[in-house]
Amino acid sequence: MCGRYTITVTLEELMAWYFAEQAAIPVWEPRYNVAPGQAVPAVVSDGSRNRLGLLKWGLVPPWADDPKIGARMINARSETIEERPAYRDAYRSKRCLLPADGFYEWKKTPGGKSRPYRIRLKRGGLFSLAGLYETWTAPDGTKLHTCAVLTTEPNRLMAGIHDRMPVIVRRRDEALWLDRRADPAALRRLLAPYPAEEMEAYEVSARVGNVAIDDPDLIKEAGGPPERS
Repeated sequence: MCGRYTITVTLEELMAWYFAEQAAIPVWEPRYNVAPGQAVPAVVSDGSRNRLGLLKWGLVPPWADDPKIGARMINARSETIEERPAYRDAYRSKRCLLPADGFYEWKKTPGGKSRPYRIRLKRGGLFSLAGLYETWTAPDGTKLHTCAVLTTEPNRLMAGIHDRMPVIVRRRDEALWLDRRADPAALRRLLAPYPAEEMEAYEVSARVGNVAIDDPDLIKEAGGPPERS
């Protein structure tokens, strides 16, 4: 799964990376511990331009009776998104990119204790998590815009840490993922695990387990050198 990530670049870097013409983000600060239920930066396309705004992490389908369902829908398994009622419509026409520069996962140890790791690209910097978004309307007309992160099987690096990993969209494929007219067959090939040889993982402080903590020390190495495939 993917339940925590980081996005520590500037707003200007985000706008430039995604060629976004509009940013509906009132205040921007680096995020070192993005968690479900929070408002997260996301990129969507209206067919002619990319827009950068905020979505609540935890997808709420339009037909849901209670928006609290979103707490259980932070991830969508890529293998079944074309079948699951909660995700299939969004997969067809409401795909988004969630900017990140690292994500966290907990590795179980023989003693039963889990140790947190931060996973990033070896080159460092930005990458895009594949996401889906939806809009739920409350009885009083209030709209709630939400999202979920797609997951896939782990690559060689991630297999030693967890049995799932987020779908990472290569930069050359970002426009395709956002294109509402994209061929489903072309989209499916983007759902494969990201190449392990381009990633690395390193242990971080257990403080990351507390969602109330969000500071630069969370991304510092706490163990030995980074693990690489």
